[in-house]
Amino acid sequence: MATWNSRGLRGSLLEEVINRTNEQYREKNLALIQKVPTPITPIRIDKESRHITLAYFEKKSTVDYIGVVQGVPVCFDAKECHRDAFPLANIHEHQVRFMQDFEAQGGVAFLLLFFAERDAFYYLRFEEMMRFWERGVSGGRKHFRFEELDPGWILERGRDSVLLPYLKGLKRDLELRD
Repeated sequence: MATWNSRGLRGSLLEEVINRTNEQYREKNLALIQKVPTPITPIRIDKESRHITLAYFEKKSTVDYIGVVQGVPVCFDAKECHRDAFPLANIHEHQVRFMQDFEAQGGVAFLLLFFAERDAFYYLRFEEMMRFWERGVSGGRKHFRFEELDPGWILERGRDSVLLPYLKGLKRDLELRD
């Protein structure tokens, strides 16, 4: 059984940006995306702050977000990377299987990556993620570098009226599938 204990708020900035973006998309009637809660069993709670400081994961979660965009089912996971090399160990096998099954049912799966050192957000198509994943499982590098990514999928903030315009990446992804 996996345990969790507070190691700061890893990924909380990325999660907050995505949550706020999802609210903006909902308000504009463009998408309905929800954060998938990770089921935990609290073990230790700080009595003063009432925060959970130690817990057990009840089961493996699937992805961070799931929903629908203009009739298209989508699921995605959000990952933060502090260097230019993204470790494939940050993507778990059960998540890959879930995304494969989701895509097989006609949905669109992807990753939103945040390269903190570069302050860059990236839309990683499922197909591209699988290329890196398969390279790793067949004995190749167990990470991919920022330089290996297509710069056309970097999400430029400030050009839309939303914090993180990942629907632009999704639109392009869908166009390539047609």
